[in-house]
Amino acid sequence: MTTEASLRNRTVGEIAATLPGATAVFRRFKLDFCCGGDVLLAEAVRKRALDIAAVEEALDALDPRKSGSAPEATSALIDHILTRYHETHRRELPELARLARKVEAVHAGHPEVPQGLADTLEAIQAELEEHMQKEEAELFPLMQQQDAAGNQLPISQMRDDHDRHGELLRRLESLAKGFALPKGACRSWTALYGGTAKLVDDVMEHIHLENNVLFPRFERHGAA
Repeated sequence: MTTEASLRNRTVGEIAATLPGATAVFRRFKLDFCCGGDVLLAEAVRKRALDIAAVEEALDALDPRKSGSAPEATSALIDHILTRYHETHRRELPELARLARKVEAVHAGHPEVPQGLADTLEAIQAELEEHMQKEEAELFPLMQQQDAAGNQLPISQMRDDHDRHGELLRRLESLAKGFALPKGACRSWTALYGGTAKLVDDVMEHIHLENNVLFPRFERHGAA
């Protein structure tokens, strides 16, 4: 059980950053904890017309003593982001775009075909690649050297990129109707929706770690 003060008066991003397992709860209730993480939990729940007591009960059932999956040290956290997310996005996005093209072509006459999904996946791939290259070439090396104050780092630009990524993720979910498979979906369609749903979860976790865990270390206190 959590011992924190009222969760509803804390921001979604703060809860996601400090309470292990909270991001899974937020995904279940479809609460934005990455790009929209600066909103109080009570307000986020109200906007989605959810039961605040149910959300708090799910969060309160988590054990804050459990260790999170992300390292605490800044250098180790950056290494984790690079290996767990940058490498994964680069490996998985081209195949998802290829699958989407196949499904859209083969099932062009199906009323539930996710027309436009391949284009959106390719847009995400292009934007993520540009974003990740900026982080790898400029932002992360400065952070790892711990020789730059927050106002010298392009963090606000990275946050703006994240907002755009969030818009594209919402478009993916809309085009795929929440990744609900139609009756009799083929294996390619099944693999496409399973892989794209995972991509959405991965990118949300990626943005969360940067927006709510990594960036604040430099914005508020200088290098960690």
